[in-house]
Amino acid sequence: MKISKQLLQDAVANSILSQTQADALYGFLQQRQDQTPRFDFTHVLYYLGGMLAIGAMTLFMNLGWETFGGAGIFFISLLYAGIGLKMSQHFEARFLSIPAGICATFVVVLTPLAIYGLQHWLGIWPDDSQYREYHRIVHWHWLYMELGTLAVGATLLWRFRYAFLVMPLAVTLWYLSMDLAALLNGTPVDWELRKLVSMYVGLLMIGLAFWIDIRSRISVDYAFWIYLFGVIAFWCGLSLQHSDSQLSKFIYLCINLVMIGVGVVLVRRVFVIFGAIGAAGYFGQLAWNVFKESWGFPIVLTLIGLGVIYLGVFWQKREQQLSEKARAWLPQALRELLEARH
Repeated sequence: MKISKQLLQDAVANSILSQTQADALYGFLQQRQDQTPRFDFTHVLYYLGGMLAIGAMTLFMNLGWETFGGAGIFFISLLYAGIGLKMSQHFEARFLSIPAGICATFVVVLTPLAIYGLQHWLGIWPDDSQYREYHRIVHWHWLYMELGTLAVGATLLWRFRYAFLVMPLAVTLWYLSMDLAALLNGTPVDWELRKLVSMYVGLLMIGLAFWIDIRSRISVDYAFWIYLFGVIAFWCGLSLQHSDSQLSKFIYLCINLVMIGVGVVLVRRVFVIFGAIGAAGYFGQLAWNVFKESWGFPIVLTLIGLGVIYLGVFWQKREQQLSEKARAWLPQALRELLEARH
């Protein structure tokens, strides 16, 4: 529920709050809201500018930088990193946590480029691959860049404590899993192995995110980005598995339904979104492959949909009572997490 100034004025009109209390509360909430990511013009500008700068040093890096040579790439990266750190400290001193976190994240994403330049400068780069392939191709020799990124990211996260800093760490963990598979299995990595690695690493990332969620339940949401990339890795690896068995496809549906339930309980939309896409895909393949000529399938599916709506009505009426009974069986830390998220 969004608390607006008008709602507080209504509370004053109903003698729930005094005008002084309403003004003080509104000022407090406004100050807290300024430090929380939200969809408004100011924050859109923050993230647009940050993602342009981050994208320029990652996804949109071109061969033009190769002309600087290894030493040039290394020292230019250090210069950019110094500017990013200075800006982060500047914004931090003015209590502007969103731009401060974005600038600190910019420093983290520069780390693999700096290590790439250093390796070229020292003459220890193993082949003729370029940095722009880092985000597209699996190679074992990206490991040094990834380990360095994790080290720098963890250091800056310890120093600044901004949740956005977890984003490049989550992406790097995903990359690291694929490149470790390349190291252990040989290059190129078998496509089937990549799908399995993605699925199991995604599960591990979800478990890590849940542990972080429990630990940070009364502070900043550090788990968001790890949940996001963990779910993406797990769901993509799962959904790309091939099977001609309807039983395995039904198990796939059940997993997606469990994801939706987990997302609702933990208030994590990423589980609900990907779970809903997976469930829709299952019913789509039923309509296309199994019940292609059946006139009754749309009717049955409609009845199931209406039944789900009725289940939602039933849950809404008894949500408080059922939730309290269910939470009574949970550990204290998990109960506090659910209460904080709701």
